[in-house]
Amino acid sequence: MREWLKEYREERGLTQGETAQLSGISRSYYTNIEQGKRNPTVDVAKKIAKTLKFDWVIFFRNQCSLKEHKEVV
Repeated sequence: MREWLKEYREERGLTQGETAQLSGISRSYYTNIEQGKRNPTVDVAKKIAKTLKFDWVIFFRNQCSLKEHKEVV
């Protein structure tokens, strides 16, 4: 599970459905990404990152906590 992604989404006060809609992808695709069942393409990673306001390359780094992600950025 990408707990850090969920934390970014919740910080913005968005549901999975709202995040998906704002990112231009289906809710089920977003849910699978957040749950770690699927990896986003670079294009989708950029869209989600723009929606949630973080650096898209985080998707392709080792998983770590939101606090650790913010220390890197």
